[in-house]
Amino acid sequence: MKIKKLTIFPGRGKQGKKEDFEKIEILAGQKIGIVGPTGSGKSQLLYDIEKLSQGETKTGRKILINDNKVQKHLKTDPARKIIGYLTQHMNFMTDTTVQNFLETHIMTRGRHRSEENTKELVEKIIEAANTITGEEISKNTNLLILSGGQSRALMVADLAYVSESPIILIDEIENAGIRIREALSLLIKKGKIVFLVTHDPILALDTDKRLVMKRGAISNIIYTSIKERGIANYLSWINNYLLDVREEVRKGKKVEELRLICTPVGEEK
Repeated sequence: MKIKKLTIFPGRGKQGKKEDFEKIEILAGQKIGIVGPTGSGKSQLLYDIEKLSQGETKTGRKILINDNKVQKHLKTDPARKIIGYLTQHMNFMTDTTVQNFLETHIMTRGRHRSEENTKELVEKIIEAANTITGEEISKNTNLLILSGGQSRALMVADLAYVSESPIILIDEIENAGIRIREALSLLIKKGKIVFLVTHDPILALDTDKRLVMKRGAISNIIYTSIKERGIANYLSWINNYLLDVREEVRKGKKVEELRLICTPVGEEK
């Protein structure tokens, strides 16, 4: 299903008051931040979107895709499900290799065309995952020994290349130990709509707009400014530098220099 637009119609906050907006339209390829304190309704908003609510949830919100309700089979069929979910708790419980897991998922999603095609897709997923985690993943690695960062990196790449769900919901992955902006860029390049619950200023300031939650309601919509994106770029450089230093420490190297100047975006190290 080709998704060009998702529309959120207002519901009610925790006090029963109707949300103060007519509708919120999100286009393919956009990143939407969902911000607010604990208990403000961020997870409930994700739930409404995941269920493609038609007013039956406790908020009463309605979600339309391309200005229409979504047929039930598109919500439940694993080969056609239009929404993917990446949570902050991503631990695998299956005693199998990365390769076997990916091959099984490719089959489940109806992406298997030939043995050669599946092999190439598995390699592409692992290569993509390794661009966003400092801890290399191999096809023979057992899922049970993957770190939190490796697990999330693998699932981001899986969402990009296997699931191909056009709408991705991400719940607080800022502490995953991965290069988060690179991970999100991988999804956006695929033309996906990404909803991101976050407390991280790097992520929040790098979205197209932020939905501010308060007492269970969307209380404000902030459109990201050019200045905010510049701040996000600088903070992202600092974050990636910290990941580089962490990797040097992990490998037993000495850290005797401190880089204080930001490398321009897109410039090689």
